[in-house]
Amino acid sequence: MTLLHRSRLVLGSLVLLSLAQAQAQTPGATQPQAASADTQELSRLQTQLQQAQDRLKDWPNLGRYHDADSQVLPPAPKEDRVVFMGDSITDGWGRRYGKFFPGKPYINRGISGQTTPQMLIRFRPDVVALRPKAVVILAGTNDIAGNTGPMTLEAIEDNLASMSELARANGIRLVLASLLPVCDYIQPQTQRRPPEKIQALNAWMQDYAAKNGFIYLDYYSAMLDQKKMLKQELTGDGLHPNDAGYEIMAPLAEKAIAAALHGKSPAKGSQKPAKLKTH
Repeated sequence: MTLLHRSRLVLGSLVLLSLAQAQAQTPGATQPQAASADTQELSRLQTQLQQAQDRLKDWPNLGRYHDADSQVLPPAPKEDRVVFMGDSITDGWGRRYGKFFPGKPYINRGISGQTTPQMLIRFRPDVVALRPKAVVILAGTNDIAGNTGPMTLEAIEDNLASMSELARANGIRLVLASLLPVCDYIQPQTQRRPPEKIQALNAWMQDYAAKNGFIYLDYYSAMLDQKKMLKQELTGDGLHPNDAGYEIMAPLAEKAIAAALHGKSPAKGSQKPAKLKTH
């Protein structure tokens, strides 16, 4: 039995079990209110089951940008095309908050909720196939949160390294962006995303970029408050940037992209430090 079939069976069983429990808790079939509640619960469970089945059919969400990718024309001569690969922080840039580099040949390929293994699968169709000169990768916070299951820092690092190697093998300059800090000022965030894990992954990225001649983009330091948390004025939920947050990030990204595009193309295994200072 395939994973998809087993998952469907489990999800279907959960739906039936939930319905049975709802019926057992209803003291009679003559209560119109209870019947209406059962109908609503059935509808909710059916919706959840369908969503779960859709995710299983396209776990990395290759369909999200399939049509858009097919419509992207080859880059014009001297076009400095850049692709932004990431999760909701990238996905929401210019779509929910902030402005996504007006007039620049930059392409947003963020998908909310995604983790590095999903992005690694998407990397060829959503980055390499678009033939950019550079890619900005902002990924890892959802891995730490366990969005697609438990992930060790080593596994996250391996996926980031694999995307970096794919970029280099295809002549694409790499900007490796730090994770943003989080805060609990508005709603709890640090329990799922412990600051010490964010700091550890950022430290690895900085070291990896320096050893391999890539650019390390330090959003983290620029968005910290005195308590080493995400500044409250830069977020609406303690995790995602608001307009003010993206205003901090945009010029840092531009500087990193310029450094990647105009710097010497790094050879494999280069030891030249490549951190972009934010101060």
